[in-house]
Amino acid sequence: MRIREKSGQTTVEAAYLIPVLLLLILLLLQPMILLYNRMVMENAAAEGCRLLATSYTQGASQEKYEGYIKRRLAAIPPVDLFHLRTGGRGWEIDMEGDEGSVEVSVHIVNRLKPLPLLGWGAELLRMTDAQHNLVQEVRVTMPTQPDWVAGSGGNDPEGWVNAYD
Repeated sequence: MRIREKSGQTTVEAAYLIPVLLLLILLLLQPMILLYNRMVMENAAAEGCRLLATSYTQGASQEKYEGYIKRRLAAIPPVDLFHLRTGGRGWEIDMEGDEGSVEVSVHIVNRLKPLPLLGWGAELLRMTDAQHNLVQEVRVTMPTQPDWVAGSGGNDPEGWVNAYD
């Protein structure tokens, strides 16, 4: 008789537990997407800074540098949850400086469509733009020369060697 009383308990518990687990997975999915995007964007911006700081190519255009950075950003899937391609623009990439500058900087902006539940929360907290998209921005700034080179008096390798004598 006792077996019959408890036979449906697991089914009832599962009916309550499965939606809660799916909601938790949904709540964890968006932060994981944002962290992955940020990691890839920061690495692409750092690689872009390195390229700008060491570019000795005469007459290289900004499109070549942007293409280099966009190849790094291709690790982010072209899905609206990761990256929106609005109006054919896609990524917004701003680069400043070159090998003659004191420092170089790369700024990357990404827009993505938030998941429904988190999108509503982001809108209530005013974290979205006018099109209801989340905006991720990364700016990486690096010096073109290390501190020990800048302190040695210029770009003269003889001076670098003599600095340790």
